[in-house]
Amino acid sequence: MPMQFLKSYEPRILFFLTLLGCVVSFIGCHDAKIWVLEAAPVLLGIPFIAFYFKKFRFTPLLYRLLFLGSSMLLVGAHYTYSRVPFGLWLQRTFFLKRNHYDRIGHFFQGFVPAILAREVLLRKGVVRHGFWLSFIVVCVCLAFSAYYEVLEWWAVAFKLDNSGDFMGAQGDMYDAQWDMFLAFVGSCMALVFLSEEHDYELSQVVGIKRKQY
Repeated sequence: MPMQFLKSYEPRILFFLTLLGCVVSFIGCHDAKIWVLEAAPVLLGIPFIAFYFKKFRFTPLLYRLLFLGSSMLLVGAHYTYSRVPFGLWLQRTFFLKRNHYDRIGHFFQGFVPAILAREVLLRKGVVRHGFWLSFIVVCVCLAFSAYYEVLEWWAVAFKLDNSGDFMGAQGDMYDAQWDMFLAFVGSCMALVFLSEEHDYELSQVVGIKRKQY
């Protein structure tokens, strides 16, 4: 019974934990303006998820991934990516030249949207399973990653990020290329390792067999 209750209310629990995470992340954040810029995907996603919750309920797997991705963004927003303690620990432990927490974040920038794009494309009947589904999903993730790099550029160009914390290049001239490459790797790994589980959950949520959606 407790497990059944948890499964029924898991999306709501994760939603309110994300709201709580926004509050905790903002309190004592390094820079309020940078926090807004870095937490923007979460802040924009919350009303979208709430509005479409009854009309278009996602699979449990996707809700968990969205929560994981949101949590990583909110941690980065609180400290700014170059100051996240876990990244600094990695830098000291492995003698790295920079804090690589943002690299992890960009990996998940491909990993999480891949399942989101896959779910929407399948359930809306845009494309069926096969090569073209995977190709379009990866392209969507790369487009999202590239647009995010453009946003970082605009933030500097319009002097919204005078410190460079939002861009987070940390002196790496190939930072944008690394970010997009890691998003690409993340999207591919999500498709390789999660597609089977995602198909099973789609069959449970949508109520139709794989070949039909």
